[in-house]
Amino acid sequence: MQRAVIRLFDHWGVTDAQAATLLGDIAVRTYQRWKQGEYGRWNVDLAARLSNLIGIHKALRLLYTEAERGYRWIKAPNRAFGDRSALDVMLGGHLTDLMRVRRYLDSYRGAW
Repeated sequence: MQRAVIRLFDHWGVTDAQAATLLGDIAVRTYQRWKQGEYGRWNVDLAARLSNLIGIHKALRLLYTEAERGYRWIKAPNRAFGDRSALDVMLGGHLTDLMRVRRYLDSYRGAW
């Protein structure tokens, strides 16, 4: 999952500092080591974050047949988030911020 999230962050255009925040305020250097293939141990919080990030990606792939539209959606202003982007919401740093975006996408998908 770590490799998948690294690729996902690349598609989203996430900086190393933003990635570290999304992953639970890990050290930027730790994330940079991940990108070099040096993966560390997981804790429950990190596992939940990785799962939610992959869930967000999956929901966007189901909503948008064109992958690039889903990647762009992450940074686009959204009325559901007070005209903030999903990325801005997730950068709040709490696991619940990731869960909020995932629940929004899952509920939007369920409305179809």
